Amino acid sequence: MRKFLIYAIPITSLIIFILIMQSGNILKKPFGDNDNFPQAINDLIEAVGKEYWDVADQKVESLTKAWKKVLNRVQFSSERDEINKINICIARIKGAIMAKDKTNALMELYEAFYHWEDLGS
Repeated sequence: MRKFLIYAIPITSLIIFILIMQSGNILKKPFGDNDNFPQAINDLIEAVGKEYWDVADQKVESLTKAWKKVLNRVQFSSERDEINKINICIARIKGAIMAKDKTNALMELYEAFYHWEDLGS
């Protein structure tokens, strides 16, 4: 029995860790309506494109909330660099919306979406 445990515990632990680290693509998919990050980006692109700055201000808050929910799930299975880049993009999006700068807001939104696609892959 002891010999079995000596081999079983490390092998089981390694399998669990590998599964967690490879689960990024599954965990980044939305589990509900309030954590759909790609949809939040698309909604924000639409609001910024039409220059509805009040709506864009509300949408950026929903984008931030969606990202925080997804971040809790993918933080162990994704590269820290990609996570940081998305965080920076969101901060820049907020600044561009405050300044009512359509060009920079759209650039940052598309960059955030690009980093989202690379997250967990």
